[in-house]
Amino acid sequence: MLEQIDIEAIKETARKAGAEILDVYGTEFSVDVKEDKSPLTEADKRGNDVIVAALESLYPQIPIISEETKAVDYEERKDWEYFWLVDPLDGTKEFIKRNGEFTVNIALVHRDTPVLGVVYQPVGERMFWGVKGSGAWLATGAGAPEKLEGGPHYSEKSEVTVVASRSHLTDAVQQFVDDLKAQGKVVEFLSAGSSLKLCLVAQGEADVYPRLGPTMEWDTGAAHAVALEAGRKVVADGTGQPLVYNKEDLLNPFFFVE
Repeated sequence: MLEQIDIEAIKETARKAGAEILDVYGTEFSVDVKEDKSPLTEADKRGNDVIVAALESLYPQIPIISEETKAVDYEERKDWEYFWLVDPLDGTKEFIKRNGEFTVNIALVHRDTPVLGVVYQPVGERMFWGVKGSGAWLATGAGAPEKLEGGPHYSEKSEVTVVASRSHLTDAVQQFVDDLKAQGKVVEFLSAGSSLKLCLVAQGEADVYPRLGPTMEWDTGAAHAVALEAGRKVVADGTGQPLVYNKEDLLNPFFFVE
């Protein structure tokens, strides 16, 4: 199945969704609140419409889970071989703040592991992507792609750059940083929004991303694929086991990108 996917078509879909999002970004948009108290804008809806229509047209045989569409019952999806996992606008809070740190996320998941991911940042036209066996890449605008190779594990370094959320910094993350300092490490702190945090580790701009707060599968799937292809790991907190997908509850456990 993976070899049948045209990564260029998926990247173009992300760009088109990004264009719809930027169209709203330049207006005095309104903000609704969903049942889970998270914000929703017209940009989320328009981006979702573009992505779902494209995926249904290109690959009608592959089901879709998206943040902005009705959840599929676990009994129906538990035996899926492949599925798309979509967050049309990750970082809605960053979008509302107009700081540019929001992304379009499209992942292809094989059973419980992301095997293809596209993360597009419309502001600045940064495109991250990774396909199992083909590496992870970053291109900005019309520039040439740069291969991403994350680098050594943070435990092997004396100077560690920790990336964390600009909108969700927790006491647990501060404790993680304090523990690193107690080990004698020099810690630099880097803030970023949305799935860009995973991509910064994939890129080698950061060494570790401790996510010690709630996320959903669609928040992480695309960037998870990028991180894996850059030679990084995404592990569930306290287990050392890979973060997995298509769980009965789509809420992720706490995790580390390292």
